[in-house]
Amino acid sequence: MTIPPPRTRDPVTGDLVEPEVATPVYPLRTIPPHTRAIQFVWFLAGLADVLVGLRFVLKLFGASLQSPFVTLLYGVTAPLVGPFRNIFPTSGQGPFIFEPPSLVALVIYPLIALGAASLLRIMARRRTVAV
Repeated sequence: MTIPPPRTRDPVTGDLVEPEVATPVYPLRTIPPHTRAIQFVWFLAGLADVLVGLRFVLKLFGASLQSPFVTLLYGVTAPLVGPFRNIFPTSGQGPFIFEPPSLVALVIYPLIALGAASLLRIMARRRTVAV
């Protein structure tokens, strides 16, 4: 339990003066520069996953290619899914397509981000020399 500081009198007027309560000063923490790079890597991986996930859902439910949004999304995500084509067969009836390359991309891109973030942490670690 803390005891409050005693009240004092003003030497000129003689009035009681409340003591000033000192506010604690917290030191500012600086964010290491590699932290921003790691956040950027995870942002890119998350963005790629969201786009590829949308592609998978739209293909699965047979979204119309007449929609400019669907066409744009397929165009943007084609390079992201391209490396994983022909690993598994694509199946479906009519416009309803089950696309395994999208699912593989949804797994691989976070793994790549994890590796890149870990590499950035390792490279930013301070090096100490044993004496």
